[in-house]
Parts: sequence; C-alpha cells; structure tokens
Amino acid sequence: MDLFWLHLILAFIVGSIWVTLTTVAAERFGSKAGGFIGGLPSTAVVSFFFIGLSQTPTVASQSTTVFPLAYGFTGLFLVLYAMLVRKGFLVALLGSLLTWFTLSALIVILDVKNFVFSLIACALILLFSYHMLESRLKVESVPSVKIHYAPTQILCRAVFSGFLIAFVVFISKFAGPVFGGIFSAFPAVFTSTLVISYQSGGLEFSRAITKPLMLTGMITIVIYGLGVRFFYPGLGLVLGTVVAYALAMASAVFTSIFIRKKLV
Repeated sequence: MDLFWLHLILAFIVGSIWVTLTTVAAERFGSKAGGFIGGLPSTAVVSFFFIGLSQTPTVASQSTTVFPLAYGFTGLFLVLYAMLVRKGFLVALLGSLLTWFTLSALIVILDVKNFVFSLIACALILLFSYHMLESRLKVESVPSVKIHYAPTQILCRAVFSGFLIAFVVFISKFAGPVFGGIFSAFPAVFTSTLVISYQSGGLEFSRAITKPLMLTGMITIVIYGLGVRFFYPGLGLVLGTVVAYALAMASAVFTSIFIRKKLV
C-alpha cells in the first residue's frame, strides 16, 4: 500500500507537469509542438516502473501483452473526437470516451493474450487513424495562440490534469480486475490535454492537436512498451527503464521530423 500511494503521488506529479507542458507548448508554438510533447511516454513510465517495483520486472514485462492494442484504441479515441468535435465539445469528448470504454472492455472480456496480434492490430489502427485524420477528416495544424498566463491558470491546469490521472490510477487499483484492466489504459493525458486545449484555444485548436498526439503516442509510447517487454527481464527495473526510454526517444526523433515536414 505504501508503494501504491507513492505511485499515486508520482502519477499526479508527472501527469500535471506533462499536460501543462503540452498545452503551453501548443499555445506558444502551435499544435504540432504540443501534440508531439503530449504523445511522449510519461505516465506509462510510472505505471510500468511501479508494476515492476511492487511485483517483479518480469511481471511488468508480461503486462505489456495487450499494451499496443490498448494504445491503438487511444488512436481511435482521437479520431472520433476529431470527427465529432464540430458537433460540440461535450458530444465529441463523451462520444469518443464511450467508444474507447467499449473497445477496451472487449480486451478484458475476450481475455486477449496474444502479443503478436496486439502489435499487428496496433499497426493497422495507426495506419487507419492517420489516414482518417490526414486524408478524410483533413485535420490541419494551427499556429500558436496568444494567451497571457496567470500563475493561478497554470496551477489550475496542473491540478486538474494531475487529479484526473491520479484518479484513474486509483480506480485501476480498487475497481476490480475487469474495470481495473480497462482504467489502466485510460487516455488520461490525452483527455486532459484536449479539455485544456479547448478551453484555451477553442474547438479547432483542440481538434488540430489530435493528429500529432496520435502519431507520437502510438509510435513512441508503444515502442517504450516494447522496450519494457524485452529489456525489463534481463536488465532489471532501472536499466530496463533507461533503455526503453532511450528507444522511445530515438523513435521520437524520426516522429518529430515527420510531423514537421509531412503534417499539414
């Protein structure tokens, strides 16, 4: 329980800092920059580390079996949000969350345990999501927006996003195996990023951030999960985390180049 409360506190701290950085970067430098930062591994690092710490690195490695598929559904969550947002922010957010919960529940109900299937499904969903956002929905990047930052505004963002992420960690611990499995993959960082982006820049601004969020998240975070799977058992918790994050950041270099040059 002591480790759980430490996990909860760190999830709050990491989540609040990450989402605040993401939204401020998007407002200062445009949706591409914000989406890129928001899609980098953050709370996943804390989650896998504490699984390994409270149990064993091998158990943390095994917990990545459906991780790619779960993040594939996060890509669909962003696509549906971009599709529905012009019907209203609440319609888009609630509709995309309901879809995500339905799809994620199937992972638990059907007891998916095939890692290769999970990885292939994630790759297919990534291609589909990119095609939808780029070609069908034609989500375009937006430049920076002019906002005067008051200390209380930054603090409110940090508290809101940190609370949401910590709450999801709490639910995943105590809600039982089915709902716990669902909540453990909940896109808390993406949800809080969309909420804050909408509040600061409006519908189009929050819509624009979905594409770089999807690309960066589904590539770098899934690669981080692969690093955990293959390096935690042999290298241990600390070194395995360092190597996994190094792999994710290496992939982030290529992702950032693609985002800057290819995304409209």
